[in-house]
Amino acid sequence: MTPKPPGPPDGGWGWVVAAAAFAVNGLSYGLLRSLGLALPDLAEHFDRSTQDTAWVSALALAVQQAASSGWALVFAPALGTLSRYFSRRRVLAVGLALTGNGASSLLLAPTLQLLLDTFGWRGALLLLGAITLHLAPCGALLRPLVLPGDAPAPPRGPLAALGLDLFARRAFLVFALGTALVGGGYFVPYVHLAPHALDRGLGGYGAALVVAVAAVGDAGARLISGWLADQGWVPLSRLLAVFGALTGLGLLAVGLVPLVGSREGCGGPLLAAAGAYGLSAGSYAPLVFGVLPGLVGVGGVVQATGLVMMLMSLGGLLGPPLSGFLRDETGDFTASFLTCGSFILSGSFIYMGLPGALPSCRPASQPATPPPERGELLPAPQVALLSPGGPQPTLDTAC
Repeated sequence: MTPKPPGPPDGGWGWVVAAAAFAVNGLSYGLLRSLGLALPDLAEHFDRSTQDTAWVSALALAVQQAASSGWALVFAPALGTLSRYFSRRRVLAVGLALTGNGASSLLLAPTLQLLLDTFGWRGALLLLGAITLHLAPCGALLRPLVLPGDAPAPPRGPLAALGLDLFARRAFLVFALGTALVGGGYFVPYVHLAPHALDRGLGGYGAALVVAVAAVGDAGARLISGWLADQGWVPLSRLLAVFGALTGLGLLAVGLVPLVGSREGCGGPLLAAAGAYGLSAGSYAPLVFGVLPGLVGVGGVVQATGLVMMLMSLGGLLGPPLSGFLRDETGDFTASFLTCGSFILSGSFIYMGLPGALPSCRPASQPATPPPERGELLPAPQVALLSPGGPQPTLDTAC
């Protein structure tokens, strides 16, 4: 009789996979977040509008994710493989890997501005291309792992092979719709946060500082959010809806920041708004991928990760060009950030249809730790409240 394969090791080589995923995230989305600094030079060189240059990042993002090319060839397998190596600490491991985005932005934003000043936009992009070649050894570190939840045979039929049959599950369908709407606004700051800072009156290095502050908040929040999610105190779906809504509110605040007044100003209000946005967006990011095993099961998590990237790319394809169009029509990015914040708030509202997203009047069950592996389940928290008569815990049954 064939022995049953063990469950996720929750460590071991999984930490090597986490380090590889950290580098992958930094060399893909971290680099994309900093590229906004080069858009003004591109617009000036080619004599194009903000809307036209925004299509550069939007098309790159959409093509690589929807068509599974470019960075998607390493990002989706890295995150999917990482989710299979962890169970109790899955969201923390994903959050650790996704801090590569913030760490890379922190380093690349001022570095890219220096490269633009020194070598121009052509030389700067060539050097960034050389840096991204380090993605190759990251892929070599991803070892396949056999788990009990894996299908005994490869899926049959095109729909199953692509994972499209996952849309037959109500929970994943709700998640997909909400994620597509969030994607319509989530990537706008990646492209237009630095140009927005320039419009607000900051210089090139001031705009780079704004991006760096958002990156610091983003990186720190991903670790804290991952740790919080793995404690099982609050259902992942509820955390997803809450931090998604906070991300939308953070972008509204970024759009409403007033002018600095001079290029020598520090832009304190914009720095504060960018930091708040970074904290909320960083808290949201690991939950998007951490919630997937509970929705589709550990056996379908790699396919689900690819589908999530495709869904976000649908919004990412239209968000930055729409932001550029609004900037060209209104003269600044205020309307752009208000619109993208509204998209994210709408997606977060749809997340409330996920299991466990809303409080229940029924007594809470025991916390699901490790997270469920079979799909269609999400952790239900047991909140311990101290009774007035002593330290005995009681279950929270409030709505």
